[in-house]
Amino acid sequence: MNEFQDLFAKMTNFGKNRFHPLVWINGEPEIGENVYIGGMSEVNASGSRVVIKDNCDIASFVAINCADSHKKCIGLADEIERKDIIIEENVFIGSHSVVKGGAHIGHHCVVAAGTIVEGVTIPPYSLVIGNPMKVKDGYYLEK
Repeated sequence: MNEFQDLFAKMTNFGKNRFHPLVWINGEPEIGENVYIGGMSEVNASGSRVVIKDNCDIASFVAINCADSHKKCIGLADEIERKDIIIEENVFIGSHSVVKGGAHIGHHCVVAAGTIVEGVTIPPYSLVIGNPMKVKDGYYLEK
C-alpha cells in the first residue's frame, strides 16, 4: 500500500495522509483523534480554518470545502470566497454529502447521505437531511 500511495502522491496533488490514499486533503485542516475519512473524499482547508474534532466518521465521496468560486467565475467577485468550517465531536457525515464554507456542525449530529450543508450553525444532536437541507434540531437527544 505504501508504494501505491507514494506513486499516487507523485502523480497527483493528493498528498499522503493517515486516512486513505484516495482522500484529498488540501491546506492544513485540524483533524482530531479517532476520525475516519472514506476514500474519494475531499477536505479543502486552503485559505481558511477547517476543524474536524474527535470521533467523527466521514463516509466516502464527501466534500468538505471552505472555498466557493462561483461569483469569481461569473465576474461578480475578484477573489474566491473562503469561510471556516467547524465539525464538532462525534459527527457522522454520510456519503455524497457536501459541507460548504461557513458551516458549524454541532457535536453528535448526523448528516444524511447526499445532503448539502449550507454555511450555517447546526445545533448539537441534530439530523441534517436533503437539498435544500432541513435541520431536525435535537433529533438524537431522546433516541
